[in-house]
Amino acid sequence: MSKNPILHSIIQGEGFPLLILHGYFGASDNWKTLGNLFADDFQVHLIDQRNHGRSFHADEFNYEVLVADLYTYIQHHQLEKIYLIGHSMGGKTAMLFAVTYPNLVDKLIIVDISPKEYQPHHNAILAGLNSIDFAIHTSRNLVDEQLANYIPELGVRQFLMKNVYWKEKGQLDFRFNLQSLTENNFEVGKPLPVGLIFKKPTLFLKGEKSGYIILSEQIIIDNYFSNNKVVEISNAGHWLHAENPKDFYEEVCGFLG
Repeated sequence: MSKNPILHSIIQGEGFPLLILHGYFGASDNWKTLGNLFADDFQVHLIDQRNHGRSFHADEFNYEVLVADLYTYIQHHQLEKIYLIGHSMGGKTAMLFAVTYPNLVDKLIIVDISPKEYQPHHNAILAGLNSIDFAIHTSRNLVDEQLANYIPELGVRQFLMKNVYWKEKGQLDFRFNLQSLTENNFEVGKPLPVGLIFKKPTLFLKGEKSGYIILSEQIIIDNYFSNNKVVEISNAGHWLHAENPKDFYEEVCGFLG
């Protein structure tokens, strides 16, 4: 692996660059449908962050290295200014990137996450994923049945199962780097460092049924993002871009103009 490997991405459309970062255990594939829509107006970059999707695996995993990966990606593709969307963990990466490199980001969209600290809450998911033995769980159905012992929510399992692929004939595997994500799980909820500020237009989109952004915490958002607005997407939880893509798309396009 070279010193600065480049993140895997799907690039489509022409125009001003719009970069999209997925959440924890996610991948660029999660954004394909919306990416196709945005590609009518922008040059869309659907990016796999390290240890996810088709990007490289590494032991080190925290927001500082995720930001460095994104900076390397932008330099590699010779992008001068970007619009940046980040969901959940990708939103934390996007926030830290924007306050670190404000000159590169023209507009910022953060999806269902705030700058505050979140307590680790993926224990059942990690336990379920680590209980998979691909020597025993040799079909997608067997993997799903095993995950169901830990994760009763069908939607969450379907989301995780998108990471299961045929590594070779008869051999399933996860696309993400489960060992690194397990060992560094405590990093995912970390807050944005204090004293940093981003003054350009910032849109926070929260799911009506999600508890990740509480409107009483507006002051925390204001401390970092002096030109922000928070918009609630109805009939949607944490995966609002998947649960209500129509309203999500309209809000993003209205904001980006």
